Amino acid sequence: MKQKSFSWSRIAAVMLLVFVQAGITQARELRYATGYPPNTAAVFAAEAYANALKEHSNGELSIKIYAGSLLSFQEASAGVRDGIADVSLLFMSYFPAEYPRSNMMSELTMLLELTGVTPDKAGIAYVGALSEYIMRHCLECADEFKRQNQVFLGGGGSPPYWLLCNKPVRTLSELKGKRLRAGGAQWSRWANALGGTPVSIAANEMYEGLSQGIIDCSMAVTTELTVWSLNEVVTDITLQVPGGVYGASATNFNANTWRGLSEQQRRAVMRASALFSADATWRYTREGLDNLGNARENKKIRIHEPDAELLEATVEFIEQDMRTIAQAYGRQYGIKNPEQMIADFRPLLDRWVELVQDVESSSELADLYWREAFSKVDISTYGL
Repeated sequence: MKQKSFSWSRIAAVMLLVFVQAGITQARELRYATGYPPNTAAVFAAEAYANALKEHSNGELSIKIYAGSLLSFQEASAGVRDGIADVSLLFMSYFPAEYPRSNMMSELTMLLELTGVTPDKAGIAYVGALSEYIMRHCLECADEFKRQNQVFLGGGGSPPYWLLCNKPVRTLSELKGKRLRAGGAQWSRWANALGGTPVSIAANEMYEGLSQGIIDCSMAVTTELTVWSLNEVVTDITLQVPGGVYGASATNFNANTWRGLSEQQRRAVMRASALFSADATWRYTREGLDNLGNARENKKIRIHEPDAELLEATVEFIEQDMRTIAQAYGRQYGIKNPEQMIADFRPLLDRWVELVQDVESSSELADLYWREAFSKVDISTYGL
């Protein structure tokens, strides 16, 4: 009887240990950092991402969100590299030397103005194309993230960039000499080419810049009217120009964390990342369009269309700028085939413009991203 009792005790102890270890696995919590403040579209999308990851991992993985606290936008790359956060939103344009090929692809967004895509579909089309290109068609792009101890798991995007001003800017003559806040190199070049003066200030300084007359316009998305309260200082919005959207890395994953997951867990992360790319871009776009609608309705902000000369000059700039981008990245970062990369990307972008035409919700978009891009990534080798 003593031997039997001893055996059952050992079995019970082993079972308890198994349950404890399983509980530890299920309770694994990842740290997600974003520079956006709480109660913004990007953070709401991060919450949806956390819920999706918990669901698709059967509770094995969870996420704690640090909004506007753990890492700033400028700290995101090094923070994920060093494991301060497991996941973060990354603005690649902040780090051109670390991600030159990926950054070049995110700098091509003004090509959207040549596709005829509508403002509500521009960002979501670009994110699909960017995500597919980096994860499936550009090993050198994935290697850039690997060298930073990171894994790219999908892009994020914005609605189109327009002129948010404190005075009317509708023509080339009205644009001439204006100080324009630029959030990326392509918009700086557009400003220079069309007679404006690009100014580099942080997103959280746009309000002060417009209110104090440091800048005349911000080339930005209408989402910023509420995110940074620009609706209090913007008096005029000019649609269609400069055009393009912002392309970012929505799910920038620490490579050590990625390698430490099982294949099943990595698939769960990939599935949740497709949802995050969709939800973040959809929310940010909808908020921007809602803000524009509110501005029209309240009539506190004047809405303008650019004249034909300004539109024509913008189209001419875009075509020329594709050559400028290729030459600049080839010369400065030693990319050997920039022209071919751009040529390969353009039909992919056209394809995604068509794919998103009938999408009517973020859930439909998440399914599309998963079906056409994320599910086709070989997680047994990607990022490892």
